[in-house]
Amino acid sequence: MKLIRMHRQEEHSDIAVPGVDVRSVTALVLAGGLGTRLRPLTGDLPKALAPVAGRPFLAYVLLYLHDQAISDVVVCTGYGGEKVAEYCGSGARWGVRIRCSRETRPLGTAGAIKNAEELIGSDPFFVMNGDSLVRADLARLIELHQMKRARISMVLVEVEDQMRFGSVLLGEGDSILGFNEKGRNGPGFISAGVYLFERSVLETIPTGENVSVEQDVFPRFVNKRFYGMKVPGPFIDIGTPNSYALAQMALGSSQ
Repeated sequence: MKLIRMHRQEEHSDIAVPGVDVRSVTALVLAGGLGTRLRPLTGDLPKALAPVAGRPFLAYVLLYLHDQAISDVVVCTGYGGEKVAEYCGSGARWGVRIRCSRETRPLGTAGAIKNAEELIGSDPFFVMNGDSLVRADLARLIELHQMKRARISMVLVEVEDQMRFGSVLLGEGDSILGFNEKGRNGPGFISAGVYLFERSVLETIPTGENVSVEQDVFPRFVNKRFYGMKVPGPFIDIGTPNSYALAQMALGSSQ
């Protein structure tokens, strides 16, 4: 796959940046979660394979990527990786090419991304969680990313209660200034688990170590060409038994 390089200019240059075609961008799907809180409902299945309205949740993520014209997908697996790989196959049933990156021990979200580095065929590249879904326009995310000369761009969605998630602090032009911890009540903008990374971000992630995107990578880029893109909901996730039940209703009604 052709490696895409964005032409670099200074932050305030008025020279147009050549467009990046969304069809040529690799998407990493983080699907290594254990799904511990769902065990009473799903047994020993990896969280991404938890059944929702008659199909594994991962299927909805892959269908969304196909709908967004993504053709190259890398699924990052950990616990139950062989089951995820078997389910994904070549990706032909979703009209995408799928390759799996397997971690042999827990590496965290950022460690999983680093582990898949050799499979990433574009610059920039998408990263998304395999246990949540929001139907963001990925082509628009690329446009924002280029316009801002961003190193990381994040999809944001507003929720009525940020208690479970923590919220994102925004500055001028939707620059990311920081993050509120979980446990606060009230509405707020949260990360929707969809990101666009410059390949240079990989240089900040150590190889073979357990590293978190949220705790170890994002703080380094706060207010440093790190931007959010607000999108409307719904935001669907299967992180808890309650949100898993809500996902059944939301995705069941959409079929």
